[in-house]
Amino acid sequence: MTMSTIELPGLATGTWTIDPVHSEVGFVVRHLMVSKVRGTFKTFQGTITIADDPLDSKVEAAIDASSVDTRDEQRDAHLRSSDFFEVEKHPRIVFVSKEVRPSGGDYIVAGDLTIHGVTRPVDLALEFNGVSSDPWGGVRAGFSGRTEISRSDFAIEFNVPLDAGGVLVGDKIGITLEVQAVLDKD
Repeated sequence: MTMSTIELPGLATGTWTIDPVHSEVGFVVRHLMVSKVRGTFKTFQGTITIADDPLDSKVEAAIDASSVDTRDEQRDAHLRSSDFFEVEKHPRIVFVSKEVRPSGGDYIVAGDLTIHGVTRPVDLALEFNGVSSDPWGGVRAGFSGRTEISRSDFAIEFNVPLDAGGVLVGDKIGITLEVQAVLDKD
């Protein structure tokens, strides 16, 4: 695909900083094989560097693993423990992009995801939601992203077998992102 076929109206070249107040990093996992538990991370940061050719753009983001929030403090403490994130030893979850490629009318951002000290390649399906001026003289861009990972790929293998079959916690984790980024002023 050539540059002339990629149109991202209003998305200026430069560095865009993720606004954590207007963004969300969420996840969902099957629990007891019958329902899904959702959670978020409260603390994260990142930048999106838009290149002249948008397909040469870069993303870097870091999440404070201890900021996990599933609306249950006991479960959150367990997720911070050595059974899952082991935040004392691995305090950050990091994503660094390697490639951006078109996918229909949207994009795939391929990169390296590091969780629990293990780095694996991940493809993030990305939707560009547009650009808008804000009331404070800034310019903001919106993106939605999603992917699915296997937690065992990241050496997070805690589980409890159930009497009726299956396990306490599913292996597949759905990850969703709602990102609002602000264009840095030069």
